[in-house]
Amino acid sequence: MKKTVLLILIGNRKESAVNVQKVLTGWGCLIKTRLGIHDGVLENCSDRGLVMLELVGDDEQKNELARKIALIKGVSSQLVDLEIPNAEHTGDDV
Repeated sequence: MKKTVLLILIGNRKESAVNVQKVLTGWGCLIKTRLGIHDGVLENCSDRGLVMLELVGDDEQKNELARKIALIKGVSSQLVDLEIPNAEHTGDDV
């Protein structure tokens, strides 16, 4: 079983998040799970954020999404493939 995760660190959230959201909306069919985290609440809201995406689709599509995100100013991203080595398939795709 292989899982692909795209980690996105957004530096200037108020400006960069809009552009990140536009890209994610355009590639939404590849996103199985999305989690967004930023420090602070209400008037203490942080200007930085972290988005974690579990992706589906072929490797070419995932790489293109990661490339488009990386082009956004003030954003850092990392595509991570995780796989359990030598794991037998049990029929559970969790």
